[in-house]
Amino acid sequence: MAEAATQKDRRGALVRAAYNQIAERGFEGLCTREVAGEVGVNIATLHYYFPTKEKLIEGVVEHAMERFRTTLAPHGSPSDQLRNHLRSVKRLVREEPQLGIVMGELALRSARDAGIARIMRETNEGWHQIVRGLLRRAVKQGNLRPEMNSDEVAAMVVATLRNLTLPMASSGARGDQALRQLERWLGVDGSARKSSSN
Repeated sequence: MAEAATQKDRRGALVRAAYNQIAERGFEGLCTREVAGEVGVNIATLHYYFPTKEKLIEGVVEHAMERFRTTLAPHGSPSDQLRNHLRSVKRLVREEPQLGIVMGELALRSARDAGIARIMRETNEGWHQIVRGLLRRAVKQGNLRPEMNSDEVAAMVVATLRNLTLPMASSGARGDQALRQLERWLGVDGSARKSSSN
């Protein structure tokens, strides 16, 4: 049991070291020997946990997506959950700018690297499915318009949120405008609740 915990801790430390390197130096600055050295292990140990650089990148992306998953509160109505997710992602990328840097670096690299493109596609598809599920439940409960195509709307929501991870978008007013408009369009901005309670 203790050995499994140690392995999990070491694996997590290697992922965080790689994540930090990408945030500081970009994808091209990622050096697996330095990642191993930072954690205090040799390169053979790093390869035990991550046989290829692509596997290490999968770990980095999983770590980043875990940060995004923290924005999915499991309580409230589906429309409340969606609104909270939109706002929490905005707050997260402002509070942790390295998250946007890492995801931006990997998105750019995916245009030239089929392995990273696959990782990013799978990650985005998982995110899309979560948002689509929230939208479907919100429509079913009558919180969103029934004619809404949850698959297409989920694509738009994820694209907007993914854009917020880019450093230039996360710090500007345009990202805020896009999110406010998306909330209004979806009807999850809370204004209907306020006007109905008056």
